[in-house]
Amino acid sequence: MSALNLRFLAAATSLAFVAVGVLAHDGEDHSQDAKKAPVATQGGATPGAPTALQRLADGSLFVPKSVQRQLGLRTQPARIGDLAATVELNGKVIADPNTSGRVQAAFAGTVMPGPKGMPVTGRKVVKGEVLAWLRPVSGAIERGNQQAQLAELEAQQAIADGRVKRFEQLEGAVPQKEIEAARIERDALQKRRAFVGASINAAEPLLATATGVISASHHLVAGQIVDAREVLFEIVDPDRLAVEALAYDAGIAATLISASALAEQTALELKFVGGGRQLREQALPLLFRIVKPSSLVAVGQPVKVIVRTAHEIKGAAVPRASLTKVGAGETAVWVHTEAERFVARKVRAQSLDAANVAITEGLHEGDRVVVEGAGLLSQVR
Repeated sequence: MSALNLRFLAAATSLAFVAVGVLAHDGEDHSQDAKKAPVATQGGATPGAPTALQRLADGSLFVPKSVQRQLGLRTQPARIGDLAATVELNGKVIADPNTSGRVQAAFAGTVMPGPKGMPVTGRKVVKGEVLAWLRPVSGAIERGNQQAQLAELEAQQAIADGRVKRFEQLEGAVPQKEIEAARIERDALQKRRAFVGASINAAEPLLATATGVISASHHLVAGQIVDAREVLFEIVDPDRLAVEALAYDAGIAATLISASALAEQTALELKFVGGGRQLREQALPLLFRIVKPSSLVAVGQPVKVIVRTAHEIKGAAVPRASLTKVGAGETAVWVHTEAERFVARKVRAQSLDAANVAITEGLHEGDRVVVEGAGLLSQVR
């Protein structure tokens, strides 16, 4: 066979194979092949799958293993069981009345600096320490009356001194009881004169009523005139703070087991001290002491008090960080359904303590809930 015939035979064979291929795929549509979900391999890799996380059409998230490690995602299985029912109360941080104090002006006067200068907020003080001096102020008429009274007492004391000297010279001729009476009258006039003289110009020390830190000085400066009963300084022991909460259920104290508080993102362990029996704003005040002090809370800061009661509910305990918001502000958690797939599950949650919540609806036994990094998953669009 010639070389030309060989080339012709090869070309014909190639055309035959092309024709068979065209006839074998006639009528089939491959436009949806790219939209098929990727199938994970045994090693966790997905042939043809994207390498970055993305939100799929059904609202779930595709998160490759490498991205999961970068985001620091952590999961834990849901364990449904009996949990203690809780009640949330509104409260605020207050100073412990046993270790806090308040310094007030006993009379109208001028504030003068103490031995260490004018007290400022944050300064540590010791009970009994002189913080400042309060010099009394009065009008011209009142001051004139005090000076006139002082002059009168000085004259009376001079007369009493002369009488005592004469009686002492006539001792034996004058009854002893008259001499003693004259001496007592003279001593009484001396004390009255000293008191009146001190009330004119003497300053009274303002003493610290507790050991702790000055939490408020009300912007006092040297020479400032204050009114009687005006609060000058407030002293707080930062290691002894308390929380006061209002309970609208009068019987909650009888079923209370333990309590904790949440101040923004700070969890506080509380110890129940007691509750009042008189309504305030249609609620009963409950007092708790903060067990472990925290520098992230301050007096007056509002907190959410979570009280555990003797009643029980069915649910799964998960960290509070697992909760996220989806849709129209609905509460949800992210569930790890497959190796690289996460689904947002709408749930109903109830506070368990300051760090954990109880999921009462929306989870099944064994669901792997994202406990770290849930907020990052919610940001994927």
